Formats: sequence, C-alpha cells, structure tokens
Amino acid sequence: MSIEVLVPNLPESVADATLITWHKQAGDFVNKNENLVDLETDKVVLEVTAPESGILSQILKENGTIVTGGELLALLETEAAQASPAVDPTIIVHKTPEHNEDDIPLSPSVRRLIHENTLDPSAITGTGKSGRLTKADVLDHLNKPTPAPVKTENKPPVPSPVQEIKTETAKPVEATLIASGLRPEQRVPITRLRAKVAERLLQAQQNAAMLTTFNEVNMQNVIDLRNQYKTRFEEKHAVKLGFMSFFVKASIEALKRFPAINASIDGNDIIYHGYYDLGIAVSTPRGLIVPVLHDADQLDFAGIEKSIADFGGKARAGTLTYDDLKGGTFTITNGGVFGSMLSTPILNPPQCAILGMHAIKERAVVENGQIVIRPIMYLALSYDHRLVDGREAVQFLVTIKECLEAPAHLLLNI
Repeated sequence: MSIEVLVPNLPESVADATLITWHKQAGDFVNKNENLVDLETDKVVLEVTAPESGILSQILKENGTIVTGGELLALLETEAAQASPAVDPTIIVHKTPEHNEDDIPLSPSVRRLIHENTLDPSAITGTGKSGRLTKADVLDHLNKPTPAPVKTENKPPVPSPVQEIKTETAKPVEATLIASGLRPEQRVPITRLRAKVAERLLQAQQNAAMLTTFNEVNMQNVIDLRNQYKTRFEEKHAVKLGFMSFFVKASIEALKRFPAINASIDGNDIIYHGYYDLGIAVSTPRGLIVPVLHDADQLDFAGIEKSIADFGGKARAGTLTYDDLKGGTFTITNGGVFGSMLSTPILNPPQCAILGMHAIKERAVVENGQIVIRPIMYLALSYDHRLVDGREAVQFLVTIKECLEAPAHLLLNI
C-alpha cells in the first residue's frame, strides 16, 4: 500500500518552505518516525518524518524546491515493509549459479532498473540497510565510467599554468584560475533565515526613527554574588548561574517602570503590552535567531537560566519550534560573548527597543575620590524615537544600571 508523505501544515505567518536535504533516497527502507527530509522556513528547520515503516518508493520534490503546506513530497510503500521481516536482515544473500535475481530482496524501483538494464545485482555493492541495494547504488553502477587504458610514456611531467578548483562535492567549478595567483570564489544561495533577517533589519532602519543611548555598569557586585553562590546554585538547580538572568530581571524591572519601552506600534495605534516576553538573541551557524522567554516576569533566576540553556541546545541542534520564536515585546542581545566592546543594536520589529550587552573589561574608575579598578560593561539601548522619548530611554538604562550595581534590588523586589 502506498502512503503519501506530505508537507506539514505551516503556521499562518509562513507561506512556504524550501526543501533543503533529503536524508533518504528512493528505494531506501525507513522506519516509522525516522527523519526523511528537512524543510527550511523563515525561522526554523522542520523535520518531516516517515508516517509508517516501509520503502521510500518515489521522491517527488528535489532539493531546493519551494513547497507549501499539504503538498506531496514522496510515496512510501508499506507492503515491502510487511514482507521484509520474512528476510533475515543479518543474512546477505549472494548470487550463485543456482540463484537468480529473485533471491535477492529488492525494492520495486531497484528491481525495475535491474531488469531494464540487464544487470547482475550480486555485482553491485549495496549501501542500504544490511547491504540492501538502493536505487542510487544501481544508478551509480550504471554511471560508472569504464576505465580507459593508460599509456605510459617516459616523458617528464609538464607543469600546467592552470589549476582546477573543486568544491566540497568534488565537482569542478566552471572557471579555472591561474596557479600563481589563486582568487577563489564560492557562490551559494542565501538561506531563507538569512534573507528574513536581512528583510527585518532593513524594515527596522527604513520604518523606525532609531536612536541609541549608552551607559556603563559596574559589574563587581553581580560578579561577587555570582561567585559566592554559583556552586550551590548549580547543585540545587542543575544549571549554571550566568549573567543573563541578572540582565533579564533588571530589564523586567525597568520595563515595569517605563511601559512605553515594552510597547509596539501597529499602524496608527500603540499597543501597550501587559506582559513581558523577552527575546534572547542567539547566534547560530544558520544566522541570528531570537527565541522568546514568555512571561519572563513569572520566572525565577533558575527558570531563566534553564530556559536560556534549553534555547541554546535547541539552536545548536536546529530543533527550535515556532512557539519558541513567537512573539516578543523586548529583546536582549549579548555581543560581549564575541568580544564586542560597543555597538548599536538594530531593533527587532515590531518591538520598539533592544538592549545590547558588551564585554566586561577592567577599567580605572573614580569611587569616593579614589581611582580604583572595576569590571565595567558598556550598555546600549536602541529605541524607536516615534514612541519612546529620550528621557524615558535614558532613565530606563539608568534603572538597569542601578539594579545591577545593587543586586539586592532584584532579590528584594525594591
């Protein structure tokens, strides 16, 4: 029986997806819930799994194809899966004079290729499960060039002025370059995530009156508090105590005092959000993504750290969901982990503000008329001047500074 493998229903905000990688080939045996293909959307990569165990008989969409929800991707034959248990997968059948090709378990598509091209299946090396022949194995065998006789002559090799450049897939690039001065180039299609990030950044610069204000914060008290309790914190909560939870708590306190910074503009209306969904910018090999801590004001320090650690693991594994990325009323980005000293972060529309953290560096500062060395971090707040006044932006940043320089404010809620 044939089962259709379909594109899953996409969220309302996502019109289509790009098929980026087939993990199986036509003729391969697949198990139920095994990942067949990856689909890339503007935000996440979706995995399409096998609805049942069987043979992937036909692939209808190739890599790079744009697909929509409910579209047919492939056909899965379950009859072959029901028949396959009768064959002991630990035994590899070798063709002998008293055997014919019917003795070797083959999928319908592979058997058809064998008969059409009058091939001996025992002469083809199988790369499928338990040595099973796949369609790709047969096609590779058919496309394998017959080695031409090599003539050897006692001539010294002639150095060629041209050197061929090859890609990772060992396919030659169309243009060749002079060996004495190679200037290689690689052309790759832009990913949907990168294209979406570019679109939103341009939207922020073109549609918002963006301005940035700066301040600095003495991190000594936070560092001392963290060093004093980080071991006990990790033992009790099974997660490390980082700096981000302090910044999340400080930001929530500042957002409560200045609700305009937790608002957004929708056409001719201003939407004041009565909740605090904080986006935490995360850099991945695919690009920048912003998972969201929903109702962050309801989380304690351990809950914040666990959520951020979970986001980091999902981001590296490419398993973030739409719910992880949905919404957001304010964003925090930490360029300091890469060594950034100062930057002007760009707004994450439709939000009207974003906080930029930077590297902590020891600097000479004046305290009580004395020059002392303190760990200082520069903070940056970019905001939409259409909605947020300069006074509010400066006081918002000062509030964060006060909360971090006196962490008791966060712990005692004062």
